[in-house]
Amino acid sequence: MPGASAAAIERAYRDSAGRAVATLTRFLGDLDLAEEAVQEAYAIALERWPADGIPPNPGGWIVTTARNKALDRLRRESSRYRRETQAVLLHGNEAPRAEVGPVQDDRLRLIFTCCHPALAAEAQIALTLRLIAGLQVPEIARAFLVPEATVAQRLVRAKRKIRDARIPYRVPRDAELPSRLPFVLAVVYLIFNEGYTASAGQDLGRAELAAEAIRLARLLAALMPDEPEVTGLLALLLLTEARRPARTGAGGTLVRLADQDRGRWDRAMLTEGLDLVRACLRRNQPGPYQIQAAINAVHCDAGAAADTDWRQILALYDQLAALVPTPVVALNRCVAVAEVHGPAAALELADQLALDDYHLYHATRADLLRRLGRTSEAVAAYDAAVMRAGNDAERAFLLRQRAGLSTGTG
Repeated sequence: MPGASAAAIERAYRDSAGRAVATLTRFLGDLDLAEEAVQEAYAIALERWPADGIPPNPGGWIVTTARNKALDRLRRESSRYRRETQAVLLHGNEAPRAEVGPVQDDRLRLIFTCCHPALAAEAQIALTLRLIAGLQVPEIARAFLVPEATVAQRLVRAKRKIRDARIPYRVPRDAELPSRLPFVLAVVYLIFNEGYTASAGQDLGRAELAAEAIRLARLLAALMPDEPEVTGLLALLLLTEARRPARTGAGGTLVRLADQDRGRWDRAMLTEGLDLVRACLRRNQPGPYQIQAAINAVHCDAGAAADTDWRQILALYDQLAALVPTPVVALNRCVAVAEVHGPAAALELADQLALDDYHLYHATRADLLRRLGRTSEAVAAYDAAVMRAGNDAERAFLLRQRAGLSTGTG
């Protein structure tokens, strides 16, 4: 596609970068060098692809180009590496480093490396989002609601720790898995969330990234079939992703859950997800991902938005808030409170939350204020949400909602 736009090139790169970094880390045994080589390959893509077009296999192009850039560096700094590493890079068809661990999957290995207990929890998640999801520092900072400098420091320290502590690049053995699992599940969920609703850019989501998160969740489910939270996470991702076909309208506009054509939902994904939720219920070992999956199952069971069992959803949110007492969970619970006890009760709870940097907090308040007829306050809340939204599709939706309000009556 000659004359490829910068946005198309960025999308192709984002869809390929995580796989490329993971593959090259296996070849090189050096996370920093792998990431730098992939960045150099992207810089070359920005020079060539606008004229030459995006190649049929952009991921393969990135890996090959990055491997060549890494080889160039190894030749200049040959004292740092053993000759067999160079030989592997020179002959891409040769076997890479010997496989260690129960699962042969580059990206899952890289996630477990990033989620090593020697790293701080915040650093684990930030590093995985950077390397697997391809998020930039500003996007990660927005997701964590922290300054960009804080994220940059976390990434530098995490990579230094991996190098200095010689943290192995592998999926751990069975005995090590339980202690590593919570962080791995968290990053897979965050990768999915970025794919379902991108933190920045023109498109509402990144379907390939969401598919990658589901693929990783399936690998984890095969690796740990007796872990109910793994099953719960997979169910949650499937039930959420099943709604994607109905989530956008003409031109990629966002469609709220209440307004979606439920006939467009992916029935196969729904069936699989609901079956997994039932399997979790039979185990009777509830956890955060299983409860979130159950909430989504209640939504999916309703033939129409008006049929949604909000009392059951509120009860599930009460359970979730007891296990995960975070402001974001509390905000999501406010939506259920509004349906069961009315928008005034929900607004009273929402106003107690410290989420000023979170655009969905202001969007939720705006909707509650609108329902209460406090129009001028709703307009101000929509303005605050628009200012903080990084995704163009979400921003456009918020602007439409704001424009729909009559002015001067709040």
